[in-house]
Amino acid sequence: MSTPAHSVQRTPEGWRTPGIANLHSHAFQRAMAGMAERQSHPEDSFWTWRETMYAMAARFDPDTLHAVALQLYAEMLEAGYTGVCEFHYLHHAPDGRPYEDPAAMSKALIAAARDTGIRLTLLPVLYMAGGFDGRPLGERQKRFGHDVDGYLRLFDSLHAMQDDALRVGCALHSLRAVPADAMHAVVDALPRDARLHVHIAEQVAEVDECLAVRGARPVEWLLDNAAVDARWTLVHATHLVPKETAGIAASGATVAICPTTEANLGDGLFPLRDYLAAGGGWGIGSDSHISVSPVEELRWLEYGQRLATHHRNIAVRADSPSVGTTLLQGVAASRAQATGFDDVDDHVLLDAAAPILAGATDDDVADRWLFSGNRNLVREVVVGGDRVVIDGHHRDRDAIALRYAKAINQLL
Repeated sequence: MSTPAHSVQRTPEGWRTPGIANLHSHAFQRAMAGMAERQSHPEDSFWTWRETMYAMAARFDPDTLHAVALQLYAEMLEAGYTGVCEFHYLHHAPDGRPYEDPAAMSKALIAAARDTGIRLTLLPVLYMAGGFDGRPLGERQKRFGHDVDGYLRLFDSLHAMQDDALRVGCALHSLRAVPADAMHAVVDALPRDARLHVHIAEQVAEVDECLAVRGARPVEWLLDNAAVDARWTLVHATHLVPKETAGIAASGATVAICPTTEANLGDGLFPLRDYLAAGGGWGIGSDSHISVSPVEELRWLEYGQRLATHHRNIAVRADSPSVGTTLLQGVAASRAQATGFDDVDDHVLLDAAAPILAGATDDDVADRWLFSGNRNLVREVVVGGDRVVIDGHHRDRDAIALRYAKAINQLL
């Protein structure tokens, strides 16, 4: 995996950096941001948060999903994301019955991406079981489910829609939700250009259940039972032992780390220092969208490591002592591999007049951007030659916000 020589470059227009790919998104969850921050159980965790998520998921239809995704994708562009990997599992009506067009929910996301101008890697999710023991999906999960044949029909219909701004890959929800034989059947049926993403080792309970049922840890099992290579992105991979950390790096796969969501849910910390030392590829995702900021994801990726190790300046390499530069180079290096978009000319222009960038140099501009406060420094964003953010605002910001407000009032 090549590493760009520069992360932020001085141009006559100002400081310019490649657009950042958001490697993990559940668009509908933006509608519940800030609504799961009240204690529902003395030991609140991912598993209690999931109850709130299920309740919100049950309210969506294609129109409300389109409106929420519009708002989210416009916010992503304003923050400096120019591409998003949408890990999409709201396939059917709330009662589990397919819509007249089985791809209606997927097409709502495609339309939102096209309307806002963001590059979309759509990852329809295969979701078949309620746990490692193969139990059926619960009532609230039925709108997520497919059998293998139904899933492949959906995938084929969406894959035929690919164009310059759309890639279609495959998401296996998790090892607990996809039986081994189904995983192999789907992976074997995919075209070679299709990217594969999977939630894995996010929760300690998931690791323990995998050990009990499959006799191995999740990442250990996947590496032993699938041809994991550069097409794969492992989402979270939070709970690893050293052998797994080294194994992911050696496979050529990418890890999608989602620091703000992992912190919000109390998941844990990815072993970044060891993974970087092993030469592993990685990127960031905003996942549940309690934050829509690559700056915050990258800042807290580093800060989490500092808190865990009691040291500073963790995300560095021998040839890159700047944390900011190393982080930006890391997300740039994984973009094409994880998203399927090669050789794109998307870029972000920072506000050179911002006080925090006064006197900035090639050596310190990346660090100033990522570690100097919360003012959004993105002034302009260009995707495929199209200027979608001007003077810090998405070109359709006001109209999109009105549609979003209407949708939220319908959902709540």
